[in-house]
Amino acid sequence: MQKQGTVIRWDATRAFGFIRSPDTSADVFFHVRDYRGSAAPREGLAVVYDEIHVGGKGPRAMAVQPAAQAGGAARPATSASTTAPQRKAQPARPPAPRPARRRERPAKAHLGAHTPAMPTLLLMLGWAALLGWGVWADKLPLWSLGAAAAINVLTFVIYAIDKSAAQNGQWRTKESHLHLLSLAGGWPGAWCAQQWLRHKSRKPEFRAVYWVTVAVHCAVLVAWLGGWLR
Repeated sequence: MQKQGTVIRWDATRAFGFIRSPDTSADVFFHVRDYRGSAAPREGLAVVYDEIHVGGKGPRAMAVQPAAQAGGAARPATSASTTAPQRKAQPARPPAPRPARRRERPAKAHLGAHTPAMPTLLLMLGWAALLGWGVWADKLPLWSLGAAAAINVLTFVIYAIDKSAAQNGQWRTKESHLHLLSLAGGWPGAWCAQQWLRHKSRKPEFRAVYWVTVAVHCAVLVAWLGGWLR
């Protein structure tokens, strides 16, 4: 069934977006491969589309095209058949092939896309040793060890949820929230999620801010244990 709606969100990086229609209660997901417009989608664009429902994941739009393009496509076909009987019909031009999406090569993705495991593991051991020494020396409460374990488990789970949302075109966790978890002590769990789930491991800006949160957290911990913040 063909419906009309408006593009309310378009993520050019991940090549998907959402359409809002008065005929559908939920926002309708669509991918760039289902888009038929001559120009790239944009927020605020009025479109027509065919709505389908697959696997209980919510509505999805197919054969999406701008409303202006869809409305104008029918008029030339009628006039051509009535006003130009003597003109030789020209063969339809095949649609231009879409450029293939280039796969990112690891060498150019990021200079530290997959951080060497040994230095990071040594850093984690040093961090855990500092926490243990802080509890032993009565500079940290005993519950801080449990809190450190909990924040790392929580961070890993949130990374996994965000990766699943990215794959299914659902709403994502803000990167600032992921960085706050790392800053609060969940940076080991974040690193494990980046390596094992391959999530947020090839984005240079994210990785740079992540390592800043690691450095700030460790510096504050050392300063606290050294008595410089008390």
